[in-house]
Amino acid sequence: MLAVVAGLLLALAAGGRGSAAGDQESPPGSRFVCTSLPLDAAGAGCPVPMQGGALPPEEELKATVLQLRETVLQQKETIGSQREAIRELTGKLSRCESADGKSAAGTWKKELGKGKDTMGDLPRDPAQVIDQLSRTMQTLKDRLESLEHQLRANVSYAALPNDLREMLQRRLGDLERQLLSKVAELEDEKSLLHNETSAHRQKTETALNALLERVSELEKGNSAFKSPDEFKVSLPLRTNYLYGKIKKTLPELYAFTVCLWLRSSASPGIGTPFSYAVPGQANEIVLIEWGNNPIELLINDKVAQLPLFISDGKWHHICITWTTRDGMWEAFQDGEKLGTGENLAPWHPIKPGGVLILGQEQDTVGGRFDATQAFVGEMSQFNIWDRVLKAEDIMNIANCSTNMPGNIIPWVDNNVDVFGGATKWPVETCEERLLDL
Repeated sequence: MLAVVAGLLLALAAGGRGSAAGDQESPPGSRFVCTSLPLDAAGAGCPVPMQGGALPPEEELKATVLQLRETVLQQKETIGSQREAIRELTGKLSRCESADGKSAAGTWKKELGKGKDTMGDLPRDPAQVIDQLSRTMQTLKDRLESLEHQLRANVSYAALPNDLREMLQRRLGDLERQLLSKVAELEDEKSLLHNETSAHRQKTETALNALLERVSELEKGNSAFKSPDEFKVSLPLRTNYLYGKIKKTLPELYAFTVCLWLRSSASPGIGTPFSYAVPGQANEIVLIEWGNNPIELLINDKVAQLPLFISDGKWHHICITWTTRDGMWEAFQDGEKLGTGENLAPWHPIKPGGVLILGQEQDTVGGRFDATQAFVGEMSQFNIWDRVLKAEDIMNIANCSTNMPGNIIPWVDNNVDVFGGATKWPVETCEERLLDL
């Protein structure tokens, strides 16, 4: 092939020399002889023609042929390098493009992660997932940059055919879209995992709180009673340290009804079944039978005497109603209204946030009890409503035909604490208390 090319070039050179011979006044009828050179003749070198054109025609042709041979060899080497680079790049892109399905995607991810399957076995921590993805994308970016540098070093990008450049751009675009799609999927999985984790944590905390509350109830002995309200508080001694305390407090009230069952044979007087004290007023609401005095109801330290008789050692059901409008009050014993009156602390609202004590009269909020005013006996079903109950409702509660817990203070075991030796016991049924009347 090289001999043919050399022959053609020599022919062209001969034509050129013929055209130039006129300029150099070559003798007419002169001609040039074209001879193929062996391959080992290239190492001998060819004389370079001088600017003055002093070389003979044969030497000048030899120099031209040698230069052409060197050019052809260099082009051949360049084409070989270009083919090798294109073959390597095409193979890599084919492996990336053929990666579909779960197993192929795993292989591609292993290559990007340098042998580690970065997508197949994600860490459980979402922060680690994002960090792993960032490192994978950075590895891909580095490899793409390396391929671009290698491409520019081995072959001119502009020299590539148009169809090959379009194919490379298309495959790189497909690869970029696959990466972006995978990033979006991982972001969605991260958000879903975060929501599921939060919901599971909240559900677990709720279950634990319920379990802790149940354990606390069991530790306090709630299992001793068949029902949370079937208990009584026993205060057997007249002291200044036996008492019960209601955990809840009262809101601001413009009317109320207080009902309870009690049994006492103490003398003189049964003492103080309950008292409610607020800052600045220790006698906000008090029910007391002290000494030989009748039972009294105190509202804001104002007093009304009640026609009740309950110190016979039997169970009795007591209800007291009051409204701030004109200070109207009513007193019920065993379902019957025994007395009513008015002008008891009229237009005075009951103050909120105080302390409600069972069995003691308070001289200060929550304290300074007087043993002579202490209640001696048993009590149960202490309920408070924020309205005046109807007479028929009070009758139904007293004769055990209805169970109506207070909407402000209900009689519930976990709402009553006892101190100083006061105790809680299972209470007789409502019917048994009726038989005791």
